[in-house]
Amino acid sequence: MIALIPIALVLLFVISPMGCYLSRAGWEEAKILRGRKPIAEVIADRRTDSLTRAKLALVVDARRFAIDSLGLDAKKSFTQYTRLEHDTLVLLLSAAQRDRLVQHTWWFPIVGRVPYKGYFDFGAARAAAKDFERREYDVYLRPASAFSTLGFFNDPLLSTTLRGDSINLASTVIHELTHNTFYAKGQAIFNESFAEFVGARGASWLFRSRGQPAAAAVVEARWADDRVLSAFWERLYRTLDSALKAHPESKAARLAVRDTIYAQARRTLIEEVGPQMKAVSPRYMERVRLDNAALLARRVYSTDLSTFERVFRHEGHDLRRTVSRIVALGKANAKDPFAALRSWSDEQDRAATTPARTFP
Repeated sequence: MIALIPIALVLLFVISPMGCYLSRAGWEEAKILRGRKPIAEVIADRRTDSLTRAKLALVVDARRFAIDSLGLDAKKSFTQYTRLEHDTLVLLLSAAQRDRLVQHTWWFPIVGRVPYKGYFDFGAARAAAKDFERREYDVYLRPASAFSTLGFFNDPLLSTTLRGDSINLASTVIHELTHNTFYAKGQAIFNESFAEFVGARGASWLFRSRGQPAAAAVVEARWADDRVLSAFWERLYRTLDSALKAHPESKAARLAVRDTIYAQARRTLIEEVGPQMKAVSPRYMERVRLDNAALLARRVYSTDLSTFERVFRHEGHDLRRTVSRIVALGKANAKDPFAALRSWSDEQDRAATTPARTFP
């Protein structure tokens, strides 16, 4: 009887929502892996069009650059290519309470809790979104063209990723290889923001090394915009969080103050943030979604970008040393890697301003 318990537990897991979800994800991953072809073969194939060949060559360069210049652990990722039958890889779902800045999270094996869930089954994604809406959550559902298995599988380049422009393509490759190199369990915001930093700074360096200063300038302009928007989202988050907490007893008051703050945020985006943008269209400021789910989802990828820049500056703008330093600090304080980076940077600032002692 006792011997049947493990079998029963396995069967229970398989028919549970998590088991069904992981089974579908496993099936889709198996299809991706089954369709792989070595990138070198695709490039050499005379049937491959010139644009695809050029983009694949860029992926090869970006991967090699990430290994040799940045010290990233590429494992076997991006050595192969899979052409998908559809334009969207997965739909990412985020949800948050409408009257509080509380984000729904999902738990997964290995990576721990994350503030988003990716769906290969688009119908299931939309059904889950509607379920959250019925429970009066803000919902943010959007497509994603790439993902990382953190090196557990030989992640191929996907045709959905290849559809982006060359600048996004290079940044994405370096971003995903950063996840292979270091991923703090349960720290999705740190992991994604760190990867955004490395992807942007790495792509700029890559294009300059390839003799493409114009492309590097575009990367740098986009990264400058990202940092401006990061600071804006952080100010908005703090303002909204403080205002909502000021009305602990009244949901109606919280919803009213939320609407007022988002209306003001829209004006600020258009009138103050927009003129600072170098690469983002002014229309983005008019149309960008403003609600709790969207705000919290954006912070996943753009929290404390200035902190990564501080470490970069203290490491003499040496990106390889910066990546190594951030990984070491993140491992030393896995529960709060951001705090580790700030503390180390503060120490460097103090050391730089402390007068040297002189002896008679």
